[in-house]
Amino acid sequence: MNEQMGKVWLIGAGPGEPDLITVRGRELLGRADVVLYDALSHPALLDWCRDDAERRNVGKRYGERSPDQSWITSQLIELARAGKHVARLKGGDPLLFARGAEEAEALADAGIPFEIVPGISSPVATTAYAGISMTHRDLSSSVTFITGSDREGKQWSDTAWKKLATATDTICVLMGMRRIAEITQAIIDGGRAKDTPAAVIQWGARPQQRVAEGTLENIAERVHTLGLQNPAIIVIGEVTQLRSKLAWYDSRPLFGQRVMVPRPAAQAQSTAALIRERGAQP
Repeated sequence: MNEQMGKVWLIGAGPGEPDLITVRGRELLGRADVVLYDALSHPALLDWCRDDAERRNVGKRYGERSPDQSWITSQLIELARAGKHVARLKGGDPLLFARGAEEAEALADAGIPFEIVPGISSPVATTAYAGISMTHRDLSSSVTFITGSDREGKQWSDTAWKKLATATDTICVLMGMRRIAEITQAIIDGGRAKDTPAAVIQWGARPQQRVAEGTLENIAERVHTLGLQNPAIIVIGEVTQLRSKLAWYDSRPLFGQRVMVPRPAAQAQSTAALIRERGAQP
C-alpha cells in the first residue's frame, strides 16, 4: 500500500441533535484533515473538527443547485490520493438511503482505504423523538422503510405501494413528502383501512421538530394545513397512536424556543447543554 495514501471515513452523523453522533464518529471528526458534510448534518458537529481542518459543504437539497454525486466521489478519491484523511459526514446512517454504499464502492474500485462508521438512522431516531415506537408487542411486529423517490427521481408505481399496503404493520416513508397524497391514496387502494393512524415528522430530533397526526385519509391535508415540508418522514400504522403517551421531546418546558447565551463559546458549553436539556435551542 502507498504509504502516502490517505483514508476516507464514511461517518453517520445521526439524525439531528449533535450529541447523537457515535463516540467513534466524533473521534474521527477530530482527526480529519478535510470534512465533506451533507445538508442534514448538524452545524455544531463541525465544532469537533480541528481548527485547521478544511470544511466543505457538499449537501444536496431538492430544487437547489447542489454538487453532483460523481463530483463528490471524485473529491474523496483525489483528497485521499493526496494523503489527506477525509471525514465524509452523512446524516443518519451512511448506508440507509444515504448513498454511502455508492461512495464506498467507488473508493474500493480506486484502491482507497476507507472505514464505515455507522450512525443512528434518522427514521428510527426521529420516531423515538416524536414518541412513536416503530414496533410494539401489541401493535406492530414488522416495519418497512421505503423511499418515496427512487434513483434519479424515478418514483415507485402505485402498484408497488398497493402491494406494500397490507404486507407490513408499520410503513415508514422517507423522501415522500412531494407525493404524500398519492402515496396514502395508493396504500388505501391496496387494502389498508383509511382510518389507519398516520403521522408526519418534520425536522425530527431537532429543536424545530414538528409533528402532524391524522389518518391515512387525512394526513396529507393535515400536512398542508400545518405547512410541513422536507426534511420529513411519513409513518403509517397503529404505533403512531403511542405518541399521545410517549411524546417526551417536544413536551419539555422550553421546547421550540431560542435562548441567547451572552458568553464566549468556550464558557457557554455547559449553559448551552442545560438549555438543550429543557428543549430550547441556544
